Amino acid sequence: MIVSASRRTDIPAYYTEWFMKRLEEGFAYARNPFNRKMIRRVPLDCISTDCLVLWTKDAAPMFGRLHQIDDSGIPYYFQYTITPYGREIEPATCDKKRAVETFRTLCDRLGPDRVIWRYDPVLINDAMPASYHLDAFGRFCEELAAYTSKCIFSFADYYRRMAKPGRALLQKPNDLAAMHEIGKGFAAIAEGFGLALETCAEEVDLSAFGIRHACCVDGRLVERLAGRPVNAGKDPNQRPACGCAASVDIGTYDSCPSGCLYCYASAGSARIEANMARHDPASPLLIGWPEADETVRFHV
Repeated sequence: MIVSASRRTDIPAYYTEWFMKRLEEGFAYARNPFNRKMIRRVPLDCISTDCLVLWTKDAAPMFGRLHQIDDSGIPYYFQYTITPYGREIEPATCDKKRAVETFRTLCDRLGPDRVIWRYDPVLINDAMPASYHLDAFGRFCEELAAYTSKCIFSFADYYRRMAKPGRALLQKPNDLAAMHEIGKGFAAIAEGFGLALETCAEEVDLSAFGIRHACCVDGRLVERLAGRPVNAGKDPNQRPACGCAASVDIGTYDSCPSGCLYCYASAGSARIEANMARHDPASPLLIGWPEADETVRFHV
């Protein structure tokens, strides 16, 4: 079993204490987002858990605690997002200079294959045309390519849960000419830096530029880190273009205070504030405690 922590919220940046407590106790609870009365008990031990995939924009709060993950015996790697956007789009994320420094420090600690850079999502609008992204991608490659082996990117999509300010950013969500210009330019830049380049759940075909579809939850990488075969087929709960192996997510929607306007996992600040007020690091659930009318089932 592969555990994702988390596509739904930034656990390393905001919930390190809870996560380390879960590793110490050997399990976490995760509510079903489509049936909140149903809770899954997810094991977090080196026998049941093949790998942890940690998704973040800021791993600094985990520095000094990584040895606890090492001590658990569970293999792990990071999907680490660094984009060029300012506070008007990513209000509460750390500044880019610190993000780059933190990324490099983590890569020095774990190696280039266990920290994957995400330039995600690519927003295309009048203020951020293809030229904007080509310039930004090149600058980041100069700072990051020597530390990691891969970059994954995708173009921004509309999501039902996305707040109105985020939708306003997506002026040109289907601009194929811009997508191809960006794909071609990114590929040339990445090749110059010896950096592998892939797209995440992207239906646009950029194979002409040597860009493959990514497996962010990568079964082959998991097997290499675990040192054993891992029985994880394609994740049926993701979009058709997603190549990820099946995983269990222990995060919760509407619990990330970063406030990124393009986020698909947050429907507004009021919900986030209410959920964060219910967070208790001692609870097996990320948000709140199990209630009397909720059913806990072991993961199978």
